[in-house]
Amino acid sequence: MENTKLVLGRSISSWMEEHPLLVDMIETKEVLWENECLQAFVEGDITYDHITEAAERLNRFAPLLKEAFPETMKNDGIIESFLIPVENMKNKITEEYSPIVGKVYLKGDHDLPIAGSVKARGGIYEVLKLAENLAMDNGLSVSDDYSVLLTKRYKELFSTYSISVGSTGNLGLSIGIISAKLGFNVTVHMSHDAKQWKKDLLRDNGVQVVEHASDYSKAVELGRVACQKDHKCFFIDDENSIDLFLGYSVAAMRLKKQLTEKNILVDEDHPLFVYLPCGVGGAPGGIAYGLKMFLGNHVHVFFAEPTHSPCMLLGLMTKQYEKISVQDFGIDNLTDADGLAVGRPSSFVGKTVGPFLTGIFTVQDEQLYKLLFLLSQTEQINLEPSALAGMYGPILLNRSNWYDANFSREQLQNSTHIVWATGGSLVPNKMMIQYIEQGKSIFSNQ
Repeated sequence: MENTKLVLGRSISSWMEEHPLLVDMIETKEVLWENECLQAFVEGDITYDHITEAAERLNRFAPLLKEAFPETMKNDGIIESFLIPVENMKNKITEEYSPIVGKVYLKGDHDLPIAGSVKARGGIYEVLKLAENLAMDNGLSVSDDYSVLLTKRYKELFSTYSISVGSTGNLGLSIGIISAKLGFNVTVHMSHDAKQWKKDLLRDNGVQVVEHASDYSKAVELGRVACQKDHKCFFIDDENSIDLFLGYSVAAMRLKKQLTEKNILVDEDHPLFVYLPCGVGGAPGGIAYGLKMFLGNHVHVFFAEPTHSPCMLLGLMTKQYEKISVQDFGIDNLTDADGLAVGRPSSFVGKTVGPFLTGIFTVQDEQLYKLLFLLSQTEQINLEPSALAGMYGPILLNRSNWYDANFSREQLQNSTHIVWATGGSLVPNKMMIQYIEQGKSIFSNQ
């Protein structure tokens, strides 16, 4: 592209001179950005009490979720995933790429009930909080059995309100499905890269889907504008919502318990590395903040982004946050990792979590498909492409010599890696077979 083009009043050449990593980013090469301004965690406006309050609210809704969604009964109405050891995948990565030192686990959010993705926590939480507030204005008490909200009285109340959201797919699924179940009128504004099966599933659940030819950021903007015309419409803002953030952060509190149950230590001698796929930043941001809150500074969190959509990396590296987009630098924001296809990051997340984030890396789509195939073969776990972004973390960090540069051999041998699986269980079988075959083809022809 022309280096004379101005971005925020400066030439591309000027930006590249200040941030040399931009050269490879513009060429959509895989990169690792290390946060040179990394800080020890300090509690900000979002506090420990805020997160525990969110967890308590989700507990109050457990009876409702068990009744409305029988698949949640096995976990007593709590929306949570398992921490899954993936030793076979670790061995395969060691064989095909480079060795991973330490234990490797998959955080199975791909199998979360109701919405089948990491978005199940935040999206469902914000809708439930809204429903609780409206119901309390109409006689509900925190001591009541919340399954009463599924009765005709409350469904009629909720039907007088609307909920709207912009999404590439998974957030729309979580908000659309729970909102429709409670009786709200719900509209999901979908970007051009959203998968057709996600639109179909939403419509099957009684959700109005508005399709846009533009990308995620524009879908959010148009959804926000449409909702502002109706004083009884609530817009759920993936870029700026504190309630979404809190819903996601509860995962960290629960992960701490899971680690304790598995006798996994997290301290200076036993570092924990967590790899989170990142789109606009809401879900990984909330989880990362919670991890630092509940597990401390020996948790090292990395975000993973497609090479064609490195929006959070760009925003944090330049400290321009939402003021700058990948398209400003000629990066097309086109990726098969539809949940991560975001060109402009959340300023709220970047400023809240950025200081505590260890780094961000990018990954090519071909690697996502290859890792998807390998995980299916070694562990019989099927994820959608975007959910494999985190799996590339140990590979790229090892190639970049980051581990050895920052930790002793003994620390690494005692370490734990958690790859956050963000979606996959609701993918139609026919499409999943296509994903696996595509990965197999890439693997065979390498």
